[in-house]
Amino acid sequence: MKAFQVKRYGKKEKLQLTNIAEPVVKENEILVQVHAAGVNLLDSKIRDGEFKIFLPYKTPFTNGHDVAGVVTKVGSKVSKFKIGDEVYSRPADFRIGSFAEYLSINENDVALKPKNISMEEAASIPLVGLTAWQALVEKANLKAGQKIFIQAGSGGVGTFAIQLAKYLGAIVATTASSANFDLVKNLGADIVIDYKKDDFENILKDYDVVLNSQDTKTLEKSLRILKPNGKIISISGPPDVDFAIQLGMPWFLKLIMKILSSGIKIKAKRLGVNYSFLFMRADGNQLTEITSLINSGIIIPVMDKVFPFEQTNDAMAYVEAGRAKGKVVVKVK
Repeated sequence: MKAFQVKRYGKKEKLQLTNIAEPVVKENEILVQVHAAGVNLLDSKIRDGEFKIFLPYKTPFTNGHDVAGVVTKVGSKVSKFKIGDEVYSRPADFRIGSFAEYLSINENDVALKPKNISMEEAASIPLVGLTAWQALVEKANLKAGQKIFIQAGSGGVGTFAIQLAKYLGAIVATTASSANFDLVKNLGADIVIDYKKDDFENILKDYDVVLNSQDTKTLEKSLRILKPNGKIISISGPPDVDFAIQLGMPWFLKLIMKILSSGIKIKAKRLGVNYSFLFMRADGNQLTEITSLINSGIIIPVMDKVFPFEQTNDAMAYVEAGRAKGKVVVKVK
């Protein structure tokens, strides 16, 4: 089968289109014929080697973290899916590889595809959907009437998180360029700040939750808009000790994570607020919850552009440019 692989780590490296063997299906796995694969900034960071310290993929390996397709084989102990099912997934770490014609995935990391959207739209959902769910539902325990600031509202995570936050009954503030005001307002944002003209720190105050996806400067400013005991959840770092424990890292890596996050943790403590880092994990049950929200029309996928499979490197470059409205997808089949 054809697959786009990382042959060498590096920011100037491109994925190499290669012929490799079709995956072997283990007893608790399903083989998915990939119809579409979502493209994420995480794919670029993995290729660049930014996460080698805690995700040491051995080259060569197939990249890609979002998949939608059809089940073509099932392992002997699989009970949730059958051949012919249309499914989608964010495979677990070290099991990634959606930039390929086939991918074998643990059944616990998979959900049935929403019936009312295309394969391309389905492939845009898993990573950003699970990120938003784990941030807002699990970590923040966001409640109706609470105020949440979601940075970069027109991006992949932002477009999903705004819709989820509104479903949960929260008051939502976000940042966007003026060209994307209508988009984020239509998704449910109550307050939209033009990041090119205005400083959100001068406009927002007493917020319950911040979903941080930007740089360190923005993260530090976000601490100051929270009310006492407010929560800031960052998906862009720095990683903390809880994250190291979640991944079962050895003691020295836990120490490194503690050092990396110590500065922001101290600043948060001084302000009486709580900082945590989120690196989303695969979860088929949560994805099933998301499926029901999509099937009922509560959440709609926001797509920017679909690239043909052969242009996967171009799709990654487009995402890296940081101007995508919603998600970018490659069509494999």
